[in-house]
Amino acid sequence: MNIASKPENTPDAAMTTDFYSPYHHFSADEWAKFRADTPLTLTADEVSRLRSLDDPINLDEVRRIYLSLSRLLSTHVEASQLLYQQRNRFLSLSNVTKTPFIIGIAGSVAVGKSTTARILKELLARWPASPKVDLITTDGFLYPNAVLNRESLMERKGFPESYDIGAILRFLSAIKAGEPNVRAPRYSHLTYDVLPDEFTLVDRPDILIFEGINVLQSRALPADGKIVPIVSDFFDFSIYIDADEDQIHSWYVQRFMKLRETAFRDPTSFFKKYAAIDADAARAVAEGLWENINLKNLRQNILPTRPRADLILRKGRDHFIETVSLRKL
Repeated sequence: MNIASKPENTPDAAMTTDFYSPYHHFSADEWAKFRADTPLTLTADEVSRLRSLDDPINLDEVRRIYLSLSRLLSTHVEASQLLYQQRNRFLSLSNVTKTPFIIGIAGSVAVGKSTTARILKELLARWPASPKVDLITTDGFLYPNAVLNRESLMERKGFPESYDIGAILRFLSAIKAGEPNVRAPRYSHLTYDVLPDEFTLVDRPDILIFEGINVLQSRALPADGKIVPIVSDFFDFSIYIDADEDQIHSWYVQRFMKLRETAFRDPTSFFKKYAAIDADAARAVAEGLWENINLKNLRQNILPTRPRADLILRKGRDHFIETVSLRKL
């Protein structure tokens, strides 16, 4: 019988599917073994400070998942630097500025991207070579609320069209070119808007972590074959944080309800009105935001980019990583 004609629920079909998968798949316990002798350079207090609201990551999770990931990334950075040197020799180039290694991190809202990015930043910066590691999120590249309101895009904030893609491409291009003091716009989650005339300067890092929900987004190809750059063209390695849709939904609502008791109570908060309503009404608001904005964005734009990642970290119900999928070479 032809392999392609085997029923999908047969053992042979399962092995065939795995054989043709572009990924190696590992359980968390299997993945943990790859850390080898990588030292744990973070303390429990530091992990507590780095994690986002309602993210239960602890030192055991860092040891189990992130030490192996740190070791893997170190091999990629070293290989990239070696290839860069060899190519310069091949092209007889001299006095060429070193190219930073860029790591993209994607995934839904409330799935834990920010925690992963901050943990990785600290681990990578503590390698023996003490590389300079910077972290930038795409939030600052959102169009200001005034623009989103004018263009009737406020209800699609976080969708690809709500970002200044040209500004992102110019920023990443300048980083890759080794330019000094490249400006990244800053964003306030309190005011829910870009901060006018406020920037973070990124000065020739060894490694840049670039985190955002849509960083692996592709775009339509031109019929005339002209070059159309996309954000992920600038990545040397990409990570997607994954979880079941219903679980992300639950985490989002839980986070909203906790913010209602904390950050939303700040009088300068964009969401301060939700701190004044009762719990049932607030939960209804959170459900509406999830259903009408975040779920649509996940299904239409974010989840379809998952197969483009080099590494997929899949979380279980307890917010801890259950499986790791690494793209084959």
